[in-house]
Amino acid sequence: MARIPREPSGGPNPLAVLTLDQLRRRTSMKWRTYPDDVLPLWVAEMDVPLAGPVVRAVTEALELGDTGYPAGTAYAEALAAFAEKRWGWDGLAVERTALVPDVMLGVVEMLKLVTGHGDTVVVNSPVYPPFYDFVRHMDRRPAEAPLGPDGRLDLDALEDAYRRAVAGGRRAAHLLCSPHNPTGTVHTAEELTAVAALADRYGVRVVADEIHAPLVVGDADFVPYLSVPGGERGLSLMSASKAWNLAGLKAALAVAGPEAAEDLARMPEEVGHGPSHLGVIAHTAALRDGTGWLDAVLAGIDANRRLLAGLLAEHLPDVRYRPGEATYLAWLDCRALGLGDDPARVFLERGRVALSPGPAFGTGGAGHARLNLAASPEVIEEAVRRMRTAAEGGSAAAPESWTGPES
Repeated sequence: MARIPREPSGGPNPLAVLTLDQLRRRTSMKWRTYPDDVLPLWVAEMDVPLAGPVVRAVTEALELGDTGYPAGTAYAEALAAFAEKRWGWDGLAVERTALVPDVMLGVVEMLKLVTGHGDTVVVNSPVYPPFYDFVRHMDRRPAEAPLGPDGRLDLDALEDAYRRAVAGGRRAAHLLCSPHNPTGTVHTAEELTAVAALADRYGVRVVADEIHAPLVVGDADFVPYLSVPGGERGLSLMSASKAWNLAGLKAALAVAGPEAAEDLARMPEEVGHGPSHLGVIAHTAALRDGTGWLDAVLAGIDANRRLLAGLLAEHLPDVRYRPGEATYLAWLDCRALGLGDDPARVFLERGRVALSPGPAFGTGGAGHARLNLAASPEVIEEAVRRMRTAAEGGSAAAPESWTGPES
């Protein structure tokens, strides 16, 4: 697949538009879990105004009273066009897609199609914590194939996990996070082809969570799992949710490879009743008309990656940070600070900065914390200042001493 150049971002940085006062008027999880003196850099919500095409599409639907049940293939068609333009992939067939309420509920439905009660689902730790929760809740057993020290897929560990998972003739699946959360790793075509070969050898079905696919920064290229040789039996979940900050407008797409079409066809019809019609409208508009806005966000995220690396080198040099190739999440190795297995707890209690606790991400997460970079540069700077104070054993200044960036 040929790499497709991104559009020039142009315009203001969407991450530097809103003030803290404006953001604190929001009532979502990010802004209501902690008191106002805490800088919330944890859950995956971005501090941005919505893309204009999304606002217009949803507003028009509301004015028309178009708030019924979702119908049609506009979302899938928009995703297919985006995939071809953005990733050079023309293999996303609309007829092999299905609407699902969101990516994780779609993951559940796909795993139900290819595994049974008590079967194993392999994950690559450290990984998005709901992978463990959802797998256990559906009576499957998560099994870890940890990433290597370089943060990339460890094929030897993966093969061992596959071998154990199918022992005794049981079915098994591999819930692949691509791009990877929390490390931001973008799996290469060679790596994904190797995964597909192993999956075929052991009869393991791959279900790829590709929600962060539009959020690739720098020189990396996202490779859809279904596009690699051997990926034909795979299933993928995609959404505009993370890239356009649409978590509250529920809608995602399950996508099947050519040899998995019959599996997808077995998904119960009622699953398609879960997505929001307004969500479908919003996601369609984002994919179809919101790429200029996305490019501006990516430029802001890329700048924040470099900013964070510099701030840590200056103020917290013992924290190891390898900027990821995708997502707006930073995986911080804080073990050298001596703050225990959960440094996020210390940063919250002493520094009034909320990060995601590393241990929740499974093996490899102890001593780490995940920081959400999708904030203004001023907020990132203040967060690092508070984290340094916390690491030194002090407490952050009173909240009224810092009110955030000026509008």
